[in-house]
Amino acid sequence: MVLRIANAAGFWGDDLQAARRLLAHAHVDFLTLEYLAELTMSILASQRARDPARGYATDFLEVLRSVVSYLHVAAGPRIITNAGGVHPVGCAQAAARILSDHGLDRMAIGCVTGDDLTGKIGELLAAGEPLAHLETGQPLVELKRPIVAAHVYLGAEPIVRALEQGADVVITGRVADASLTVAPAVRHYRWSWNDLDRLAGATVAGHLIECGAQVTGGYSVRWQEWDLDDIGYPIAEIAETGEVVITKPPESGGKVDRFSVIEQLVYEIDDPTRYITPDVIVDFTSVAVEDLGCDRVAVRGARGQTRPEHLKVALVYEDGFSSAAQLVVAGRGCLAKAQRCAELVVHRLQEAGCGPTEVHVEYWGAGEYLGQHQPPDPGELVLRIAVWDRRREIVERFTREVAPLITSGPAGIGGYASGRSPVRPVFAYWPTLVPRPWIEPHVEVRSAADWLVDHRQNP
Repeated sequence: MVLRIANAAGFWGDDLQAARRLLAHAHVDFLTLEYLAELTMSILASQRARDPARGYATDFLEVLRSVVSYLHVAAGPRIITNAGGVHPVGCAQAAARILSDHGLDRMAIGCVTGDDLTGKIGELLAAGEPLAHLETGQPLVELKRPIVAAHVYLGAEPIVRALEQGADVVITGRVADASLTVAPAVRHYRWSWNDLDRLAGATVAGHLIECGAQVTGGYSVRWQEWDLDDIGYPIAEIAETGEVVITKPPESGGKVDRFSVIEQLVYEIDDPTRYITPDVIVDFTSVAVEDLGCDRVAVRGARGQTRPEHLKVALVYEDGFSSAAQLVVAGRGCLAKAQRCAELVVHRLQEAGCGPTEVHVEYWGAGEYLGQHQPPDPGELVLRIAVWDRRREIVERFTREVAPLITSGPAGIGGYASGRSPVRPVFAYWPTLVPRPWIEPHVEVRSAADWLVDHRQNP
């Protein structure tokens, strides 16, 4: 029997009912839920800085409630998710409460930690690790900005350990997206970490389903050809050889064909000969894609190379403040009006000695996203002005200069919501590498009841 792994979340904010619909119409052995991106980690780190109890993807809890009835049966799916964000233990405790409330006190929850390097940055630098920016080569010591969070991309190995210890639900922090799929395949087929081509095949499977409905017809240039009502989320059928068939629940919307699979296959892979993950480096150029019909596509031929000795770290640092304001500009000559409004805002800031470091102006509806303007009089558009500066007071002054345009600017300005635009801290991204020996993943597996006891003792 092949191993059936589904994914019902491609990001934090994805369809909350996708998992329930999927399990209602298809049997799977594992359900994965992928929530994290670099921006998401920044948001979660900011949330936890304000409230130590936060820092995980709360959508997961609603999804868990929606599928809990499927966990009561002996053949129900096991769940693997990176919803733990920057606080996997808090997420595990919250999930334990849901399971306990539904009579599943004995269900085992595995929690994977060890990806958080925030407290080790000083130690790493002292040991001579440059933590250089992957694109610029600049060493981290030159940054001189407060670090908010630093999380390494773990691989499948700690998830495998959690499954081996009997976890029914595995909650992780930052883990490479495809590793959520690789782990159950390694555990199920007892692959070694030297089965490189098999690991490569499972990694391709994980890459194909990690973005949810993007492989089943969503985000496709052929969107008009397919019924996107109740779009089906993907299922990867992984054979012991590492070959995979991508499909979706029967009678669901969307489409799985050679085109939809190839669209996702080439999505965000950089060098197709070296798709680097913590588990294996994959050569995509050897992959063959065959349409089997009936929403089933076979993917074969992935080749694997030995996993890298360095792991990627997503480091986030404070980088000033920003704010953005929008106005609707209507009537004849609206583009010229909007341009004059932008000039007035910048002029008034400069006159007050508060010129921000960066100003970004967009004219939505005037061809802004097409690289060229539509006819010079589109009838109406949205003016968006955003500013950035390291000084909060400069950005705050900007927020006071937009509303007056309603009565002191050109005619035809509207759409201004009450209140000034908020000032938000800016978190910038610093991708870097760390040698694998520095990383020590930790796995803890407990029953839901035991997670709750620990929570009462350590609130």
